[in-house]
Amino acid sequence: MTAPEKLQFNSTQPYSRYVDPAVFIEEREKIFARNWIFIGHLSQLKKPGDFLTMDVAGEPIIVTHDKEGELGAFYNICPHRGMKVEQSDHGNKKVLQCKYHGWTFKLDGSVNRAPNFRTTELGQHSCMKSIRLEVHHSLVFVNLDKNASSLSEEYKEFLEEMEKYSFFDSVKLVRETRRVVKANWKAVVDNYLECDHCAIAHPGFAKSYDLSNFCTAIHEKFTHQYMAASKGTDESELARFYWIWPNMMINVYPGDGNVNTIQVIPLDENTSLGIYRDYSLEETITPEKEEYFKFVDQVRREDFELVEELQKGLSSRAFTNGIFSPTENAEEYFHELVEEALKAE
Repeated sequence: MTAPEKLQFNSTQPYSRYVDPAVFIEEREKIFARNWIFIGHLSQLKKPGDFLTMDVAGEPIIVTHDKEGELGAFYNICPHRGMKVEQSDHGNKKVLQCKYHGWTFKLDGSVNRAPNFRTTELGQHSCMKSIRLEVHHSLVFVNLDKNASSLSEEYKEFLEEMEKYSFFDSVKLVRETRRVVKANWKAVVDNYLECDHCAIAHPGFAKSYDLSNFCTAIHEKFTHQYMAASKGTDESELARFYWIWPNMMINVYPGDGNVNTIQVIPLDENTSLGIYRDYSLEETITPEKEEYFKFVDQVRREDFELVEELQKGLSSRAFTNGIFSPTENAEEYFHELVEEALKAE
């Protein structure tokens, strides 16, 4: 009897990359310190004095709206002794103050007052160090690599795709939630990029959408997944899910400006911070919007449980890696980009 033909499947990254602290450090330098990282939406920086902070590649950064109406991005570090200047995630201030020795900084990053120093003599220590910033479709990005290509060059196709969502410039942040996830950042992205698990792990989601109509498109540095609530649904009623290299997601649900963003911030090889922001055209939370929030929150909780249980198995000696199913092409593309980044000098 002739043996059945053995099918060949592509392999995932080695599981060791999800649990090895040395790999985590390498990824932080070769991925997060060299690419454009999403920070927030312009609605969070609409007034002079508004600021946002975030860690990028292990570096504390701050984005400010100064009194001249300009946005600026800086290392959130005092040039005096290296103290982190602003401790809050966001806020509004006339000046920023380091709590160590009381140095204050204007919102353009320049020193306002430095006790025991004449500011005119401080030289390179006279301001917080700036980093690159770009804003497109009201989405704010930074890049620690001063030699990297511009975001408009690197993400040209993605920015063209976003032009179909004119409401991006009009929506406002109405809710933000944060969750420390006990899983490697790549495990969180992997989970987002496939829906083979949806029928089992997301029963409410599976009832709301036609999973047989789930489609995935691969583009330069982003993927686009979409499905309809029912067959024959108009394109305006599609649920759309975008992943943007390396750690950003945008979800656009049917309805009046139902859009949310996800940022997956690596904390260590076994832990990530998920930042979930919901936007709407109107700041008033209607009963319909409350139901929408309950829906997306339930899906998120189900995903948290999945990836945290998954992380426990990735250190097992049972297997060195996994395999991709024929429908996991978005996840496979993500692994290719990680592999390419880690091979870079």
